[in-house]
Amino acid sequence: MSIDFTHMNKIIDFHPQDMDIVVQPAVSWMDLNEDIKASGLFFPVDPGPSVCAVSKMTTISLWPILLIGRENLYRQKSGVCGTNAVRYGTMKDWVINLTVVLADGTVIKTKRRPRKSSAGYNLNYLFVGSEGTLGVVTEITLKLAVIPQETSVAVVTFPSIRAAAAAASDIMRSGVPVAAMEIMDEVQMMVVNKAGGTGKIWKEVPTLFFKFSGTKAGVFDNIGTVKKIAKAHQAGEFEFARTPEEQKILWSARKESLWSMLSLRKTGQEVWSTDVAVPLSRLADIIEISKKEMDDLGVFASILGHIGDGNFHESIMYDKSNPEEVKRIEKCVHDMVDRALEMEGTCTGEHGIGLGKKDYLVKELGLETLSVMKKIKLALDPLWLMNPGKIMDLSAHDRS
Repeated sequence: MSIDFTHMNKIIDFHPQDMDIVVQPAVSWMDLNEDIKASGLFFPVDPGPSVCAVSKMTTISLWPILLIGRENLYRQKSGVCGTNAVRYGTMKDWVINLTVVLADGTVIKTKRRPRKSSAGYNLNYLFVGSEGTLGVVTEITLKLAVIPQETSVAVVTFPSIRAAAAAASDIMRSGVPVAAMEIMDEVQMMVVNKAGGTGKIWKEVPTLFFKFSGTKAGVFDNIGTVKKIAKAHQAGEFEFARTPEEQKILWSARKESLWSMLSLRKTGQEVWSTDVAVPLSRLADIIEISKKEMDDLGVFASILGHIGDGNFHESIMYDKSNPEEVKRIEKCVHDMVDRALEMEGTCTGEHGIGLGKKDYLVKELGLETLSVMKKIKLALDPLWLMNPGKIMDLSAHDRS
């Protein structure tokens, strides 16, 4: 059974003086920003693909459909924010209130409209990140931000993935308020070149992508600091965008990364995309080890991600009809997740638990914490109707 929100794509109310907006769940974040651009405000959560709607970024999935009883192709992300996460935080930070329909048909409002409230439990955080297992979101009130006075984009190459990751960690520790900081390894840069969707030929080496925003003086100062730190890690020459069109071109490689890999698939091939996040001090370690293990697979595999907040992704192309290859890919992915947990990280920074990481949720948080989650689920959905099988499983003991 599916609930399709495709036609619930309207802006319900816009309060520019209060810097918030009320939307239905299928509003595209890109359309939303285009509609309100003249106000000088924007919604800063940028998950990448233009198909991404607000509901997908809130409680349901990356498509405007709540799938009940079968696997989601992509899953809702409480931590979704994409490239702007390092500056603006994640989706949960931008939700003021929600209108939610519960499993028994009850309609609730999680908060009122002030940006700050201490009235009761924070139900926003409960539903944002629930992967469609606690209720159906039909209306969302979002905070908005002021469009920065100045923006700039820069791209810089490194001799190794470790050097790039170490530079990123030092930049974060320096306190420079970069708007975005993304990493792509040499394989991903090659993929972008092969796909040819950016109109530019890129150096096929580990690369960091930066966005800077703020006042003109602030952006200039931040660029200088980042450049100095990067040089200390053997960075190549910075490539700066001088115009909005150049910014679009320079940032296009990061925007097109996943779609570039998908476009290179042959018959029978799939792309396994997964993520973890670790404390910044362990970022270079886990990326270097995970990169080597991926290279040893002998398949098309790359590392990319939101390195500014310790979150990175593995994308591995594999032959789904080859059981031995699938088994090797699974081991590589599971080893990466185990390694992240050993480093006091998380099994997923953005992608969510879904079906594939339920065992790791137990390993990460423990049975006692999972028991609390199950009690919340049973209180709101005692018949286990909403996206059953996602995040956790229900046993006879849980019902007793």
